[in-house]
Amino acid sequence: MIKRIPYKWLVATAFVFGLFMELLDMTVLNTALPTLGREFNADAGMLQWPVTGYLVSLAIFIPASGWVADRFGARRTFGFAVAVFTAASLIAGLSTSLEMLTAARFLQGVGGGMLTPVGTAMLFRAFPVGERAKASAVLAIPAAVAPALGPVIGGWLVDAVSWRWIFFLNLPVGIVALAFVVFALRDDDQDVRPGSFDTTGFALAGTALAGLLFGLDRGPTAGWTDPITLAAIIGGAIAAGALVLVELRKRAPLLDLRLLRDRLFRLGNLITLASVGAMMGVLFMTPLLLQQELGLTATQSGLVTACQAVGMVLAMPLASKLYTAVGPRVMLVSGLLISALANLGFLAVDADTSLWLIRGIMLVSGAAMGLVMVPMQAVTFATITSEATARASAVFSTTRQIASAAGVAALASLLSIRLSARLGALADNADAVAKHTAAISAYHDAFLVTAAMALIGIVFAMFVRGVPTETPSAPEAVESTEADAIAASGAAR
Repeated sequence: MIKRIPYKWLVATAFVFGLFMELLDMTVLNTALPTLGREFNADAGMLQWPVTGYLVSLAIFIPASGWVADRFGARRTFGFAVAVFTAASLIAGLSTSLEMLTAARFLQGVGGGMLTPVGTAMLFRAFPVGERAKASAVLAIPAAVAPALGPVIGGWLVDAVSWRWIFFLNLPVGIVALAFVVFALRDDDQDVRPGSFDTTGFALAGTALAGLLFGLDRGPTAGWTDPITLAAIIGGAIAAGALVLVELRKRAPLLDLRLLRDRLFRLGNLITLASVGAMMGVLFMTPLLLQQELGLTATQSGLVTACQAVGMVLAMPLASKLYTAVGPRVMLVSGLLISALANLGFLAVDADTSLWLIRGIMLVSGAAMGLVMVPMQAVTFATITSEATARASAVFSTTRQIASAAGVAALASLLSIRLSARLGALADNADAVAKHTAAISAYHDAFLVTAAMALIGIVFAMFVRGVPTETPSAPEAVESTEADAIAASGAAR
């Protein structure tokens, strides 16, 4: 029976299971941190270990994923990543100490760092260029559903079952994904020679990303003048600069930054920085607004934010059709504009606002991001050759990870600054209602910035044109000029 299913959908199924498992795990852990603190008698600083361990491991192995996939094959690498992530989830669920849990989370990062970029490369190789919008829609489903469902599922498991099940939940999902890899997928037929392993690039990329992501994650809570935060960010920035200089001179770099010479690939990454940063900022702030200012529980808040995932899933079938009908530029501009307007809708939220209005805002926001993510991902890989897909996916995944961390860090810091300013402007004898109103106004200020981030994405989206309809046949297509892209497509969108 499985042979009757088109191969591209087998790849898509394996990837959806794997990506859903990884993204769900990233969001459910936050809901369990207070319980873990009681379980292991750990303070807030110690509770950052499992979070930071995963983040650092992820940052180290994402850049290496392209080389590993080209060297050992995408199917084998993806299977290894799923197996490692699943086994690490079992260890995490069985942990008897915070140190054991931190080690398990670091091991999860080894699998997670390779799972997403390698799976993305497999997906875009399996779908022809004419169906890249479908591939992007597949990629967007777990990316939307998992972060929205994470707080709901995590809250329920922690409250009603056990915190250990936030990790045990990964086991059946990982086993199904691994079964697809072993029994349904085939080895790559790509004739790619990745060259020797770029040790210098690996060390610099790991140092740069780990430092920047750790600093961005720590800054909002410890403060941006905290010595550890400053050392991480400055060290990461220095390593990033050295990485660019070294990798551009290497014949076979670990992180192939030369791919950014491709106009569409470069634009896709810039749009990703703006749109993903805005989306993750909204997902970060909305639960805080609902719980701290509107008095909802974690589970109730999760059910409200889950409307964003519903909106995105509902928009997927339409997005695939619109991509062919109107082209990526119209979709990107329209989706980002709707996203900006939805974020501005939070300015109408106050203490007496109906939850149905907030659910509606989240629904529209999710639908808008569905319209954005499909063309964004399709455009990013439009002129990338099949041979370069794994390396391009490593770069794209790095961009997406930085966008997520930077978006949350920027909004967390801005929210903290505006809360201090708004509350500080009140008289000393201000009552609770005035303080509550001032706090909500601070959230309004932060949501304005998420709208501005979406509008910045529109600026980049306006330059999207000349998306080809044929697969590039030579590596030189990676460095195609705008004229080459237009010639390949026959006409600019």
